[in-house]
Amino acid sequence: MSEEKLLVVDKLRTEFFQSKKSSVTAINEISFYINKGEIVGLVGESGCGKSVTSLSIMRLLNFTSGKVTKGEVLFEGTDLQKLSEKEMRQVRGGKMSMIFQEPMSSLNPAMRIDKQLIEQIRLHTDYSKEKALERAAEMLKLVGIPDPPRVLKNYPHQLSGGMSQRVMIAMAMSCNPQLLIADEPTTALDVTIQAQILELMKKIQKEEGMSILLITHDLGVVAEMCTRVIVMYAGEIVEEAPVDVLFYQPAHPYTKGLIASVPKLGSGVKVLPSIPGSVPDLSSLPEGCRFAPRCAFATERCRKEKPDLYPVGEGQRSRCFLAENAGKGEK
Repeated sequence: MSEEKLLVVDKLRTEFFQSKKSSVTAINEISFYINKGEIVGLVGESGCGKSVTSLSIMRLLNFTSGKVTKGEVLFEGTDLQKLSEKEMRQVRGGKMSMIFQEPMSSLNPAMRIDKQLIEQIRLHTDYSKEKALERAAEMLKLVGIPDPPRVLKNYPHQLSGGMSQRVMIAMAMSCNPQLLIADEPTTALDVTIQAQILELMKKIQKEEGMSILLITHDLGVVAEMCTRVIVMYAGEIVEEAPVDVLFYQPAHPYTKGLIASVPKLGSGVKVLPSIPGSVPDLSSLPEGCRFAPRCAFATERCRKEKPDLYPVGEGQRSRCFLAENAGKGEK
């Protein structure tokens, strides 16, 4: 893995506009980076802003009420926010690709699978139609789809959810992108196929030096796949750490709650601990720390002041006042 940064997200803010004067901030000035050849996990509960982050990076909010209102998304030093839509289309699918959470709504229902894959491959390579068809069949075989020639002749409605998801994964990886954004890539798959797909992603990542932003709620997948982890809560990054540090020395109370709620084989625990309450409504956020209403360690300061992302140790940051002096060697 290189220490050279491939993607840098700097103070990115995304808002959804209910009217010209009214908006909700879904992503609140988040900053992170992904090195070349690195797999970074992005985790958090539903509604925390994981998918909106990916759509903001890929500039796919055009047909929604959402808009990036601040910050930069630098890919190989180029600010994607400043590219024209034509230039951005050349980046999408070629240099950057995305596996979407809902495969059935991501595939064109009026086009056969072969036409969709061939169109994707030929748009970003100099392949002939015949060679693109060969590549499409090869990719379907790689993602574990039996009888690729038959499946290529199908329409999306003729495939199961799991098959559609594998087609989406094949499409996203067909042009060997430098960055793959995978939004819950194995949600619709059974455990056996899930393991096969994750192994395939790791294999291609190693062979091609590809970087991956893996968006998931499954901490088991994070432990298996990632080198670093970013934890989001209510539109903000609350912790960032190397994967082994995050699991053995989590610094933020929210991260500790997530890890504690994962079932552990042989633990003898009959009732899993859970984080009380729910993610706050983004239109009526608490005044201070966004996690304070659910936090067992919250003080009056937490309810009134917003904590920064404080350095805790090597590569670890936590948005909690408990970590305020950790990076200074104080307890």
